[in-house]
Amino acid sequence: MKKFSVIIPAYNVEKYIAKTIQSVLEQTYQNFELLIVNDGSLDRTLEICQQFTDSRLKIISQKNTGLSGARNTGIRHSQGEYIAFLDGDDLWLPEKLQKHIQHLEKSPTVGVSFSRSAFIDERGNLLNSYQMPILKNITPEILLHGNPVGNGSALVVRREVLEAIKFQNQLSDFQEYCYFDAQFRRAEDIELLLRIALETSWQIEGIPEALTLYRVNSQGLSANWQEQLHSWEKVISKTKSYAPELVTRWEKSARAYQLQILARSTIRQKAGSVAVKLFNKALITYWPVMIKMPHKIILTGVAAYLLWLLPNRFYSSFEKVALKGLEIVQRLYIFRQVSKNTIS
Repeated sequence: MKKFSVIIPAYNVEKYIAKTIQSVLEQTYQNFELLIVNDGSLDRTLEICQQFTDSRLKIISQKNTGLSGARNTGIRHSQGEYIAFLDGDDLWLPEKLQKHIQHLEKSPTVGVSFSRSAFIDERGNLLNSYQMPILKNITPEILLHGNPVGNGSALVVRREVLEAIKFQNQLSDFQEYCYFDAQFRRAEDIELLLRIALETSWQIEGIPEALTLYRVNSQGLSANWQEQLHSWEKVISKTKSYAPELVTRWEKSARAYQLQILARSTIRQKAGSVAVKLFNKALITYWPVMIKMPHKIILTGVAAYLLWLLPNRFYSSFEKVALKGLEIVQRLYIFRQVSKNTIS
């Protein structure tokens, strides 16, 4: 029976970490080790983690190095054939690991498996909307245009894939291998996936179920969209250093896609003026994005401008109806894909 190493980077997540850990311990697939990397937390995160007595759980404490550094520490201490990542404020459904091992066991060329994710609020309530990424035939071009995995808590990777793209940390006083690039405090997932896609023959593939619950933080992307965009630009710059033809061909359209992704995120955070600014910038950067993905662009533009122009009570009524319709469409689409996947 194959073993999972579940890695939870934890930094100041005292409000959420207990439920995050519990969601791992309640997995239907029980052959795993749980490595919690306490990344220099200043609150009660460590104390709460220490209250769990499960023998599979191990706590590793270190000074703060960021998400990438904490994940690297977890990987270096891991022993499982499969490595699964879960951020300290997100949750898994109980069948998460079981579904991924079934996927990987029947798909020997797939090195990275991921699931869809459902959005939850800070209290853990479902927001009835989903990340709906492309699941198959994921190419470097697709990765440049957006993160198909959606978030790091959806990700499961074969150990041999990580071994194939590891590199030595040049910033450390002693030799150690890294897998995620610690210079990226954001966009670290897409940088890793690009290296896997460009430097190995392993496939990246998703399963249709929404098995990860991804928390939307009120202090999240709307307040940090410039930092997020800057991190994406750093990923483009690094990728260009070893895949210049790919980046030169797709950089402009990829930037437009990234801008409209950020616009959608700021709409969720009710930042109307920022959303309009990002939407307009996407069109100026590469207007053919309207032709390539008209439904998403039109919906993003309408929502951004209505949020900016309408009083809150009117926009809230519009949003409620729109989200309900979107929920129905997404649920139906997921149901059809899950049913088809089960039959096949």
